[in-house]
Amino acid sequence: MVTETRPMIPAAMSGATISAASVRRVLATVHDPEIPTVSIVDLGLVHDIQVAPNRIAVELLPTFVACPALEVIRSTVVDALSVFGRPADVTFTFAVPWTTERLTPAGAEGLRRAGIAPPAEPSEVRCPFCASARVAMDSAFGPALCRSLFYCRECRQPFEAFKPV
Repeated sequence: MVTETRPMIPAAMSGATISAASVRRVLATVHDPEIPTVSIVDLGLVHDIQVAPNRIAVELLPTFVACPALEVIRSTVVDALSVFGRPADVTFTFAVPWTTERLTPAGAEGLRRAGIAPPAEPSEVRCPFCASARVAMDSAFGPALCRSLFYCRECRQPFEAFKPV
């Protein structure tokens, strides 16, 4: 388990009532650093939110254990939550595994906008550019652990596909 806490930063929202829903709304503005068209909420990374009078605790689920973006995500979440004017504990937990079923429809659409096919078995992957099924996997290993490389035989575009987990 990895945790980061930053000291309280006075902010405009410090006197406002803070709820898990308001924290989730702020988290919906935090985008995955590797896929800027998808928020961490739509990617399904937010596991738990606890709001206490003196702090906010957020548990996130990493997509893969060795995801290189974890520290960037954590610090971005802590910075985003500073609007509430209280300390934020941001923890990555492995108690519940992240799966691609946590991806929202908006998250799948965000992947397509980034030129990444949403999670599917290799035989069911569709080109995010032209929606063709005439695709071939070039490599099971893409630029990140969570993606594979494909090529569309219809529009001739190379693309990445998010691996199903």
